[in-house]
Amino acid sequence: MFFDEDEYGGEEERLVQSTRGDYDAEENALRPKTLEGYVGQTKVKENLTVYMNAAKKRGEPLEHVLLYGAPGLGKTTLAHIIANEMDGQLKMTSAPAIERSGDLAAILTNLNDGDVLFIDEIHRLNHSVEEILYSAMEDYALDIIVGKGPSARNIRFSLKKFTLIGATTKAGMIANPLRDRFGIVCRLEMYTPTELEEIVRRSAKTLNIAIDDDAAKEISTRSRGTPRIANRLLKRVRDFSTVNGSESVTLGDARFALSRMEIDKLGLDETDRNLLRAMIEKFDGKPVGLETLAATINEDAGTIEDVYEPYLLQLGFIARTPRGRVILRGGYEHLGYKLSEKQLKQLSIFEGND
Repeated sequence: MFFDEDEYGGEEERLVQSTRGDYDAEENALRPKTLEGYVGQTKVKENLTVYMNAAKKRGEPLEHVLLYGAPGLGKTTLAHIIANEMDGQLKMTSAPAIERSGDLAAILTNLNDGDVLFIDEIHRLNHSVEEILYSAMEDYALDIIVGKGPSARNIRFSLKKFTLIGATTKAGMIANPLRDRFGIVCRLEMYTPTELEEIVRRSAKTLNIAIDDDAAKEISTRSRGTPRIANRLLKRVRDFSTVNGSESVTLGDARFALSRMEIDKLGLDETDRNLLRAMIEKFDGKPVGLETLAATINEDAGTIEDVYEPYLLQLGFIARTPRGRVILRGGYEHLGYKLSEKQLKQLSIFEGND
């Protein structure tokens, strides 16, 4: 790694946010502080409990952790919990914010023993920055070449023993040398309606929101299997209930608010429905490429792939094929379309394919 001596240092405050910084009080309050209070992801929790207890008994930091899964499933929350359970301080940053090798070097040299460094969207690290992590993760060391040309010299910095937690929605985009250096890899799954209902009730209690059981269930079934969405919908339903003068959030309040937000019984919003309608009306249910579909509904292709498509795939409303995306029987039925003989014949080819 090459950099000028006067460039090194002073970058940590800009790039890293400590758990001791100012957070949105409401959002921070909704985060459980322990694995016991963390709802869902049972297998991940059980394994992490073993790994953390073993590390504590050995007097060592937890091995580096890679968390991957769809947005909003609790990767950041788990990072907070791991830091708390391991009695370390959490330092947070994101891969796009680390533009230069010196940026990461400044972060790493400011870590203390037992600290947890959380890098969100770790798949977006550029190659030169990523290479610095290799020795840092394996040997807790930082090799730096200061200066250029004949006067250049190599300096090796010893780092404190820390735990790196990387979070990503695209584990396949992480380079193999980096992925192989994570001792613990956890995949976060979509939540069940029952788990989301428990999260809604817990969040309502934390936010001092009185809510009926039926209302909590209604919100959970429309939350796309995602706690972040469940908490967001809870707060928006609360707004409608407050303006309506209700003492507690009722089923009627929840249904009215969710209807106003154009979120249907399965949690699909207008963009989801536009996507399905375009596949039916514009392309007659035939395979369509992602970029073409994005241009048709005037939406970013990356947003469709990362935000909308995973839930539609989970519901079995669409499928990915070598020729493009296709809409399946469930998508037709949800929107109330009657399938023609031609479409039924076409579905017989694609249905059941991933």
